[in-house]
Amino acid sequence: MTTRAYTVRVAEDPADLEACFAVRKQVFVVEQRVPEDLEYDAYDPVAVHVLAVREDGVPLGTGRLLHGAVAAAKTGGDPSLGSLGRLAVSAEARGLGIGIALVRAIEEAARARGLTAVDLHAQTHALGFYERLGYEPYGTEYEEAGIPHRGMRRVL
Repeated sequence: MTTRAYTVRVAEDPADLEACFAVRKQVFVVEQRVPEDLEYDAYDPVAVHVLAVREDGVPLGTGRLLHGAVAAAKTGGDPSLGSLGRLAVSAEARGLGIGIALVRAIEEAARARGLTAVDLHAQTHALGFYERLGYEPYGTEYEEAGIPHRGMRRVL
């Protein structure tokens, strides 16, 4: 893929959300074979979704932030923690820095909501990526959707 300009923004309308879900379907459901009924959940309607879009409108990546009570349910009950999840970059756009830009946009959304740290459940193959962004692993390895994961956290 030829490198083209892209922007990262908070998903604002139904078309943006459809683009987020399309990237997630390609990465998680098609590539990683996560069952579709596990990929989309009750958190989607209340999450802050971010979207990376190429200058010609092609969606390249997405991620989401959970905050408040829904995040506390995933982060041990602490309402000052956000939960980063569903980070996905399309295969043709990997290696362009889009994942980093998405994580930073999610962190900025967390700061804007007064959160002090962000937790995530990293697929173990991605631990190094998140560590380079300042996330520290904690706890033991576990499985989600048949894929090994580990908890990670970054103080903002």
